[in-house]
Amino acid sequence: MPKTKFQEVIFTIMMVFVMVYAMICYNIALNVGGMNNTVFLSAFHEFMIMAPVAFILDFFFVGHIAKRTAFRIVNPEKENPFHLVIAISVVSVAWMCPLMSLAATILFKDAGSQFIAVWLQTIALNFPMAFFWQMLYAGPFVRFLFRQIFREKEKAFEAEKSLS
Repeated sequence: MPKTKFQEVIFTIMMVFVMVYAMICYNIALNVGGMNNTVFLSAFHEFMIMAPVAFILDFFFVGHIAKRTAFRIVNPEKENPFHLVIAISVVSVAWMCPLMSLAATILFKDAGSQFIAVWLQTIALNFPMAFFWQMLYAGPFVRFLFRQIFREKEKAFEAEKSLS
């Protein structure tokens, strides 16, 4: 998990890329009636808009709420620290899914007078995918990559420090 602000920025960027791109692909597939190769390219157009929205929401708001809430639920000193990771992930999805669905409804859906209904439907369709994608694939994958990137930097820093 991130230990510095810089690491937090990098972790958030990585998570945003993996989560937002997958969720956009999922929503496009829903809109066109199924998955096909054009979905992957089409997703990049929406990604350029949705990724900054997701980064701002997660880095400045939801990330703090998720951590604060998770520390109320899990005591990492008494429980397995992995439970804290799970709690942060669950709370993050619980906040990000409705907020990102709201952004998508405003930006990409012609909801008109049915705005609330379309937004709630978007949440209902996105939540199961966001939850399971985060818990089973995106979260573990991003944490693995993050550990690999910063483990090497920590090793280099320690080696440099021991030479001094």
